[in-house]
Amino acid sequence: MKRKIYILILVLFAGVLLSSCLKRDMPNVELEEPQLKPLNIIKYEPVMVKIKTIGGVDYILSSAPVGKFGGELVTSTIGEGPKTFNPFGANDATSSTFANLMLEGLFSTNPYTGEIEPRLAKSFEVLPDKMTYIIKLRRGLRWSDGREITADDVTYTYDTIIFGGFGNTSTRDMLMIEGKLPTVSKIDKYTVKFKTPKPHAPFLRSISGSIAPKHIFKPITDKGYEAFNSFYSTTTKPEDFVVSGPFMLERYTPAQRVELKRNPNYFIINSEDKKLPYIDKYTVQIVGDLNNETLKFQAGEIDVLNLQGSLVSRYRTLEENSDYTLFNLGPTTSTTYISFNLNNRKSPKGKYYVDEIKQSWFQDVNFRRAIDYAIDRESLVLNVLSGVGEPLFLPESPTSIFLNKKLAKGHKRNLAKSRELLEASGFTWDKNGILHDKKGNIVEFEMLTNAGNTQREATGVSIKEDLAELGIKVNFKPIDFNTLVNKITNSLEWEAILMGLTGSSLEPHGGNNVFCSFGALHLFNQRTEFDKKNPKILPFERELDEIFASGALELDFNKRKSIYDKYQEIIYQEKPFIYLYSPINIVAVRRKIGNIKPTELGGTLYNIEELYIK
Repeated sequence: MKRKIYILILVLFAGVLLSSCLKRDMPNVELEEPQLKPLNIIKYEPVMVKIKTIGGVDYILSSAPVGKFGGELVTSTIGEGPKTFNPFGANDATSSTFANLMLEGLFSTNPYTGEIEPRLAKSFEVLPDKMTYIIKLRRGLRWSDGREITADDVTYTYDTIIFGGFGNTSTRDMLMIEGKLPTVSKIDKYTVKFKTPKPHAPFLRSISGSIAPKHIFKPITDKGYEAFNSFYSTTTKPEDFVVSGPFMLERYTPAQRVELKRNPNYFIINSEDKKLPYIDKYTVQIVGDLNNETLKFQAGEIDVLNLQGSLVSRYRTLEENSDYTLFNLGPTTSTTYISFNLNNRKSPKGKYYVDEIKQSWFQDVNFRRAIDYAIDRESLVLNVLSGVGEPLFLPESPTSIFLNKKLAKGHKRNLAKSRELLEASGFTWDKNGILHDKKGNIVEFEMLTNAGNTQREATGVSIKEDLAELGIKVNFKPIDFNTLVNKITNSLEWEAILMGLTGSSLEPHGGNNVFCSFGALHLFNQRTEFDKKNPKILPFERELDEIFASGALELDFNKRKSIYDKYQEIIYQEKPFIYLYSPINIVAVRRKIGNIKPTELGGTLYNIEELYIK
């Protein structure tokens, strides 16, 4: 969705450069016959936002052909469903998707060019000091309860919720400049001023997240953090939600489905001056695993399916006589990786989060590098992705304009190199080939992933087999996704994980909350409020902190590129994340859906308000 701030960060002052970079050739990917033709991401002409004022309301005018009102669009999500509907408290993509469908932001990203474009905002101006931003809101926009959306909502959202540290602090982390936050103030009812401590390249995109209705959220923030954390939860009554997005909650059935209905107060209109969205109902089925999702698509129960690599050839063969069309959107911006828990601190109860013996392994860069060399990425691409993807070694996706091309190709699997690295750190093998550390402890650890993602489960099994060749026993354990998220962000008691994160092909600063030492998603060495008293920051973590701080302040693209090349080099050498592969994003969409225009940047449903059922 184009409202996902964490995947759509843009380099300010570099729009022309980005547009040209995005037109480069896609990587060649060999598929089983018959081959898929890559989707040309510039096939559709970019459309700039147009404003039409009717009765004092500044509507956005849709450029899409007029569609048919009514009907239902059905998609799906893997796992147990959303943890919250509060966009400021969401820590996972599923929760964020629903929350951001209901609460709009100031800006979005053009799905064709990557350039910033207004949503709740009407226009913006950057003053010559490159630190002051004047943002004008569109007049007459209303919350679903009829109250007008004004500058008070914007200043409250940032000054109280985000700068105040309510919920997920990722946005606050991205906006922090040398320990200081921007200031925000109201100029008039429809004008807001932000001022940053220093010029900040990704600033506008960093303030593109949801805006909260002050009259609804303020009574909750007045009660404190605990009340806020349970607000707009999955148990909140649908009628209690006040929204600004295209849809509002109609019904949530845990572990089954989320049902959304159109917001009659939405601010986009078609050429006949009728308010969008076209569809009356948007339902997301919660499916247990990828196989079940595929069966539901085959049965006609869902309208969109992201294809596993193993299904691509078959679906391509059947496409001509089917009711769906396949779209090849190129390499995804998501990254799949394994990571070891580098935490060497004690909990408030005085107990280490990670067993001391295993700490010594995980903290050893030779151990992490040995694991990296032992993984057969080419086999993963061939057997797990069925060739529909490529090996991945860096945190930036293959499509990123910031990709460190010198390191992107990585290395081949090399068990001899793995053994050499382990021996250098005193590891030995017994007569049965079992690996022991220098104190004689058998090397064995638990690796967790989210249950139901069969692709990820197959990856885990493959990695377990790869490491068995080094004499390492991996206890691979898929668990419920929400349980997994709680373990890695709250309890911190885990050893290794196999997971994925969503990135951006346009702006690496979105990774600030992952790679900086106190980031909300600094998963490999997560720090709680308690840990701030004794952070034990590793040398390479400190270097990453400095890189992301300087990268955000540099406005010149080429200089920024050099800075972010360095962060990728550190990740490549230190291996806090061991990256595995990058799938090709191939999507099947029912032909009954009108105005569908998938792009590499926007994905499939970025223009959901314009989609209609034929």
